[in-house]
Amino acid sequence: MEFEGDNEDSSELQAANSEDLTKVVLVVEYDGTNYCGFQFQEKAPTVQDEIEKALAKLTQERIRIITASRTDTGVHAKGQIVGFRTGSKLEAGTIKKGLNHYLPPDIAVKESYKVNKGFNIQGDAVSREYRYLIFNGADRSPLRRGFTHHVRGELNTGAMDQAGRKLLGHNDLASFVTCFSESVIKSTLRTVYDARVEKKGDLVIFDIKANSFLPHQVRNTVGTLIRIGQGKINLDDFEKIMEAKKPGLAGPTVPAQGLYLMKVNYPRPFGDYNEDL
Repeated sequence: MEFEGDNEDSSELQAANSEDLTKVVLVVEYDGTNYCGFQFQEKAPTVQDEIEKALAKLTQERIRIITASRTDTGVHAKGQIVGFRTGSKLEAGTIKKGLNHYLPPDIAVKESYKVNKGFNIQGDAVSREYRYLIFNGADRSPLRRGFTHHVRGELNTGAMDQAGRKLLGHNDLASFVTCFSESVIKSTLRTVYDARVEKKGDLVIFDIKANSFLPHQVRNTVGTLIRIGQGKINLDDFEKIMEAKKPGLAGPTVPAQGLYLMKVNYPRPFGDYNEDL
């Protein structure tokens, strides 16, 4: 799901008051095709489980990782942020190299950093960026099948872009949630900093940047934008969907394979969070 994970202190297995533990941050890329999302599940393959198994082999420790933005089944990531505490004295570069040795081919650590104990992987994040790829070709493409959503017929990307930009600002985006529980989601207010649609060849690309995301918000937004592009609804209809603030009104929910977590943004580069080490 495209929303923030559990509280950092409750999701790490090591004792939070141990002065011997080092906090490490990873930038991770993965193909989500074969996984039931990022977060650990019993008897189901997840990205979290694979990273934790690799960490156990590398450090000989039982480590519970946390993430800045959990992804759903089949969703990919280019810049997922993962954090953990370890008693290992391995250098950051060695951790990256070692994890990539043990991880399966569809998961890779792109960067690794040691950060100070005050850094909060979730609380310090200021925004997340997602991308959705639509393959807008007449015929299906087996090579793009697991990484795009195929939509036949010409799409009016100009109208789609206009609609997407109506999301900018601080708005109640309840209409873009399929359903929600108030015990889980405290608020449907979100701040969208950027939202745009562009066409490059036979790909239609939707990019969106926000402080955080609601469950299935991006996929329901794209489903609505496709209806705009197909001429099934217009910009006024899109505005009415937003203004209604009614869960389940947007959509349909497009498939997961076109969705990518591109980046999680912080006030400073990770290298600046190690001044106390």
